[in-house]
Amino acid sequence: MNEQSYDINSNGIFYFLRRRRNVLLIISSLALISSIIFSLLIEDKYESSVILFPSTTTSISRALLNDENYKEKDFLEFGEEEEAEQLIQLLNSDTIRNYIIQKFNLMSHYDINPHEEYRQTELFNEYKGNIDFYRTKFMSVKIEVLDTDKEYAANIANEITKKVDEVRNNILQKAAKQGFVIVEKEYNNLVAEINRMEDTLNQIRAKGVQDYETQVEVLSNQYGAALVKGNNAAVKALQNKLDTLSKYGGKYLSLVQQMEYEREKLSDLKKVYSEARVNAESTIDQTFIVNRAYPAEKASYPIRWIIVVASTIATFLFTVIVLILFDPKA
Repeated sequence: MNEQSYDINSNGIFYFLRRRRNVLLIISSLALISSIIFSLLIEDKYESSVILFPSTTTSISRALLNDENYKEKDFLEFGEEEEAEQLIQLLNSDTIRNYIIQKFNLMSHYDINPHEEYRQTELFNEYKGNIDFYRTKFMSVKIEVLDTDKEYAANIANEITKKVDEVRNNILQKAAKQGFVIVEKEYNNLVAEINRMEDTLNQIRAKGVQDYETQVEVLSNQYGAALVKGNNAAVKALQNKLDTLSKYGGKYLSLVQQMEYEREKLSDLKKVYSEARVNAESTIDQTFIVNRAYPAEKASYPIRWIIVVASTIATFLFTVIVLILFDPKA
């Protein structure tokens, strides 16, 4: 370096800044003015949010009607990480996104040309940029909505909260109704089978078979006594009754045992049937809302002073670097 050059140290940098202060001042001032104008051109957006907790239970019957043999999580208990992640998946579903887009006519609201080639992509990007869902450190889920209209932001956030509960219940009820149809069919078949066996037993009872084991014992004793006395008429009558017992007794005993088994099955199935019907016909809230969304009093975006300060500092530093690189005395 010659005498007029400077070193890359604190003294050299201060000397360089003093020597180029006019250029730096002019460019930084222009950057300041430009960033102020640019920040003022950015449209204000208002933020509204909802905080909610997912519930832990998916079975109404087991949560409310369970017995001591089944331990279900309390349906009043807040969900944890797994339930929160499941809720976020539902919030990001096409069902909720398409519902909100249609209900609030977001294509028109976002000023997207309906005849544009990539209108759906642009619409989905706008939706994703303005509506966000994430899990908090307390395992709750936060729904954040940004919009140029404060009322729109609050209404969208609250409608998403309402819809996600409906969607989750619809999914659960669809499965519950399918399960109920299967259980109901099995229950009705078992009831019909028991009725058929009961009818058959009544037919056998009509032939005189009421209590096979007791009747066999009593009639056998009477038959023996009649033989001893030589009462042929009584012997013949008792023999007919014993023949009837012999003919239908086995079937009678088999039906009695089978009916006892089937009734035990029916008792167990009736509990399942009752639970399935409750799940298919009833719903409960699947989320706990901590706070609903309200229209914001002031804009949340953009933060203009950050834009102005960041732009001005970045321009200043970039100008310094360029001047150092192209300064002939460096």
